[in-house]
Amino acid sequence: MLTAFARAFRTPDLRKKLLFTLAIIVVYRMGTHIPIPGVDYKAVQQCMDEASANQGLFGLVNMFSGGALLQITIFALGIMPYITASIILQLLTVVIPRLEALKKEGQAGTAKITQYTRYLTVALAILQGTGLVATARSGALFSGCPVASSIVPDQAIFTTITMVICMTAGTAVVMWLGELITDRGIGNGMSILMFISIAATFPSALWAIKKQGTLAGGWIEFGTVILVGLVMVALVVFVEQAQRRIPVQYAKRMIGRRSYGGTSTYIPLKVNQAGVIPVIFASSLLYIPALVAQFAGGKSGWKTWVEQNLTKGDHPIYITMYFLLIVFFAFFYVAISFNPEEVADNMKKYGGFIPGIRAGRPTAEYLSYVLNRITWPGSLYLGLIALVPTMALVGFGASQNFPFGGTSILIIVGVGLETVKQIESQLQQRNYEGFLR
Repeated sequence: MLTAFARAFRTPDLRKKLLFTLAIIVVYRMGTHIPIPGVDYKAVQQCMDEASANQGLFGLVNMFSGGALLQITIFALGIMPYITASIILQLLTVVIPRLEALKKEGQAGTAKITQYTRYLTVALAILQGTGLVATARSGALFSGCPVASSIVPDQAIFTTITMVICMTAGTAVVMWLGELITDRGIGNGMSILMFISIAATFPSALWAIKKQGTLAGGWIEFGTVILVGLVMVALVVFVEQAQRRIPVQYAKRMIGRRSYGGTSTYIPLKVNQAGVIPVIFASSLLYIPALVAQFAGGKSGWKTWVEQNLTKGDHPIYITMYFLLIVFFAFFYVAISFNPEEVADNMKKYGGFIPGIRAGRPTAEYLSYVLNRITWPGSLYLGLIALVPTMALVGFGASQNFPFGGTSILIIVGVGLETVKQIESQLQQRNYEGFLR
């Protein structure tokens, strides 16, 4: 990896792309520290110092925003509205025939879907910004903080609208910065910004574990966290690179005087076909009862049960439901993102077949069978990785502060591997060694 980056900096055009990407990252990180008008920044910092690391869904969104959410800055919502809009559009593509037709139109259809994603991102930013402002005004953003209700001193309607507009504009700017990286930089811009947001929270989380540690001044706990993180990274790299290659052969066809086909290729089916989406879905869905109970009044039985069982990350019921939801959403997302019948029809149309399997419906059934079998270990792997922050280091009492969580490691490793592959492919294009030297 380091060799690829060193060679890239020696190539003039790649060096310009890397420096441009770094400049956009600096602008993005500056925006995560600029508070929006109408917020008492001293009260926010006091609550940040006293708040626990376990913030539920707020903690998840705060991780994706690089710590900007709980500080209520102009980039407080970060890239999360765009991620949510992209997932919604991807799910609707399977349901709405119009979107499915646009997806099949190629570049023009993809551009149209991207435009819809932008509109939906702005709408979600307005909705999430309103919810964040309302939560901050009520004091529920930092539960237990004595000055939480004074974070927004002026609760006039004009101040509220101004805060929502600032956060919505910040989300639009983040989306624009990501597209600039995609067009003029290296890698996928949205993924790079997500990578930077998560990586930015690592130093403070690691240092918090060191300060809370009791063995050798906290260095034992610190070293254990680093060791566990390295083991997790190696495991994630191993599983993310694992794939089942289904061989495909194409028969020769004569078109005019030319012969086409006759080649052999394969269909790569990844063990973790769903990526990090099931973890995000499970975290969001599991926090909904806790969010409803937080704003519900009274002391009803269901509210007491939710507060006792679904608000603590180390509770057995919470762990069990979290694991089962991840497994369910892994199968659900794979089922809607990979259509074996469509793949089988395309193979049949172009004269392709799997050796030993008849074309058409038997091919679709075989692909579905293989996909279900490799999704099982992939879903169990996702569930185990996601539970590491809860299960690991319980003896040290730092389980909630564990920075190498499943979601963060999956995103960082995935984005890192994809970016390095893009750099290496561009280096190969510019330094290709032909047959004649």
